[in-house]
Order: sequence, then structure tokens, then C-alpha cells
Amino acid sequence: MEILKETDFWEGLGLAIVIAIILYRRVPAMLAKMLDARAVAIQSELSAAKQLREEAEAILVRYTERASHAQAEAETILTDAKEEAERFARESEAQLKALVERRARMAQERIARAEAQAMAEIRALAADAAAAAAGQIIAARLDDSQAGALIDGSIKDLAGKLN
Repeated sequence: MEILKETDFWEGLGLAIVIAIILYRRVPAMLAKMLDARAVAIQSELSAAKQLREEAEAILVRYTERASHAQAEAETILTDAKEEAERFARESEAQLKALVERRARMAQERIARAEAQAMAEIRALAADAAAAAAGQIIAARLDDSQAGALIDGSIKDLAGKLN
């Protein structure tokens, strides 16, 4: 009975009782269940994270493709806009040139008409001046008897010219 007096014995016995209670209450199974549940939760979180990563990579690929398509489309639009601007400039230049030529032609026609009108006015004035001068010369050289004979001849010729 000396064993009952030793502290090591009681310490060992206490430890054995605690272990027996832990085994009786099935603490290791409960701990294993908890650890298994935690492992399942961690595994599901890892699966979800992996799925999210794959989705993010797919989205990144789509956006990268869209960005490259958008860049190509922007370059195409820019090229088309430059070509359209150049074509518009050429057309505008051609229209302006045609307008200038048309206005120059109209101005030349106006100048030609003005020259023709001025020449006609000059000829009319010259004819009037010549007629007035001829009238003065005839009046100065023609006496009354010659004037009467000239008027009588003109009257006779008038009847033939009117019919």
C-alpha cells in the first residue's frame, strides 16, 4: 500500500481517468468529425476559389479580345474617317475650282456683252453724228429747188418701197 502514498501513482491514475472520460465521451471521434467538417468546408472554399479564378481568367480573356477588337475597329474607323476627309477635300476643291471657272466665264461673258453694247452705242452715236454732219453738209450745199426735187423723188420712191 505504499503505492497509494506516492504522488506519481495518483498523477498517473488521474491521467488515466481523464483519458477514460475522454474516450467514454468519444471526444476523439467528435474532434475527427469537426476536423473532417472543417476539411470539407476548406475544400469547398478552395473549389469555389478555383472556380472564381477560372471565371476571372475567362472574363479577362474576353475583355482582352474585346479590347483588341475595339482597337482594330477604332483604327478602321480612323482610317475611314481620314479617307472620307481626303475625298471630301478633293470634292470641295473640285467644286470650288468649277465655281471659280463658272464665275470667270460669266464675268467674261458680261465683259463681252458690255463691250458689244459699248460698241453698239459708239456706232449709234457715230451714225447719229454722221447723219447730223451729212444733214448739215447737205443743207449747206443744197438749195431750195434741189431740195424740192429730192423730196419729190423720195415721195415717189416711198410708194414703191411700202408695197
